[in-house]
Amino acid sequence: MFFSAADVKSCMQRVQVLKYAEEACYNGSITIKAFSSGLEIGSCNWTISSPKANIGHVSSSIFQSETAMDFNYHALQGCDAILYSDNSARNILGNVEDENCHFASVNSDLSIKSDTDNSWEVIGEALLNADERSEEMEKLAFIISCAVDSVEAGGSVLVPIGRLGIVLQLLEQLSLSLKSSNLKVPIYVISTIAEELMAFTNIIPEWLCKLRQEKLYSGEPLFAHVELTREKRLHTFPAVHSLELLKIWQEPCIVFCPHWSLRLGPVVHLLRRWCRDQNSLLVMEEGVDAELALLPFKPMAMKALQCSFLSGIKLQKVQPLLKILQPDFVVFPEYLRRHIGPPNSSSSFLGYSENQTLRIPNRKELPELYISMDLATQLSWTKLDHMDTSIARLKGELVMEHGKHLLLPGNEQAISSDTRPLLHWGAMDLESLLAALQKMGIKGSVEQGMSDAGSEIASVLHIFEPSKALIEVKATTTVISASDESLASLISEAVNTILNSI
Repeated sequence: MFFSAADVKSCMQRVQVLKYAEEACYNGSITIKAFSSGLEIGSCNWTISSPKANIGHVSSSIFQSETAMDFNYHALQGCDAILYSDNSARNILGNVEDENCHFASVNSDLSIKSDTDNSWEVIGEALLNADERSEEMEKLAFIISCAVDSVEAGGSVLVPIGRLGIVLQLLEQLSLSLKSSNLKVPIYVISTIAEELMAFTNIIPEWLCKLRQEKLYSGEPLFAHVELTREKRLHTFPAVHSLELLKIWQEPCIVFCPHWSLRLGPVVHLLRRWCRDQNSLLVMEEGVDAELALLPFKPMAMKALQCSFLSGIKLQKVQPLLKILQPDFVVFPEYLRRHIGPPNSSSSFLGYSENQTLRIPNRKELPELYISMDLATQLSWTKLDHMDTSIARLKGELVMEHGKHLLLPGNEQAISSDTRPLLHWGAMDLESLLAALQKMGIKGSVEQGMSDAGSEIASVLHIFEPSKALIEVKATTTVISASDESLASLISEAVNTILNSI
């Protein structure tokens, strides 16, 4: 199936852009919010709230980031169910046995039971340890040192990495290393969205980590590429055959042109150009089959460096995270659930597979109802006999808004509780009613018999003084007949004393 430009434009016009923690309401019944995941610009986790359940969606997330806002896992607290879909390579590749051993040792430190208020803070601090950040910085420093060595030897460096955060950090480290080495080497970023993306990262502060937001408010450049562009050391172009690029092209150079498969875009042209240069360097992300990716360019003299970067939650941190969030249910991909181990909290673990429907139990029996303050102040509570329960009646308009049931004052003028007719419930005991009437000076007698239709047994109270009246009680109805209005009023008062009413 092919789509025209008009079809794509029409589809994109339906997309609603959200800021972090901004609510989007669907049909008044579902509220959707996005929260930072710490991975990249535009990446996020979600909460979906409805009257009967709150669901959290956890995608690939990083607790602390050098560029993006940290993983806001606190926003997922209170969710009834967590859909866990962090499919980062770090979680599912490598030696599973080693991962599980490390996982168990970490859990033993994080699962200390404590009654103090800071027990969750201890787990939170463990989740936010600086080891991951230091590992990432060491990897970046190693890449930069290899790139500088290649440039000093007269070779060029090709970086087909698509992770924007990694690219921005590499640019910062490169600018410092090249400057300290007194190397004047041009840096090119070649992509159809290179110019717009570089500008966007510097003008939208919401996605940035706290340190870079402080730079924004102090007027400093958020990233090094701003200064590099100003000094004409960094150049952005939409394509490798751009006329302006051909005019200023210079080697050796450093080129960022993201395409992980090495099959499309400028990376193909540049690899063919440098693949037989032993001084040139190719920097790839781990997760790509290097043998297969480089097959069309063999024989290769060009050095290839394959690195893995943190792109999700490590396995040993999943259980401590869930212990903080405390959902009723956690839904994992089936292949991943087997490596998580049994839950160390009250959560239940479920697994889902592709093209299969999974039903998740709902522990909320009834949805909550929010009553407006105007109506709440009108409530007049009545305590039920022999029950530890109080009830009240009110009148309003039931609406659903932002995933909540709300009871609001209606358009009609509020009716005072003193003028509203009482609502009664319970079984009518004629002997008790007769006793109440006798206290008022009313005489009568109770009889058992058939109803007028003759098909239903009824209890009847005959009142003969001060005037005649008849009270007939059947299984489902009670009929009171009185010819005297004042007597009817007294009977009503007596009924109020023996029945529950509001």
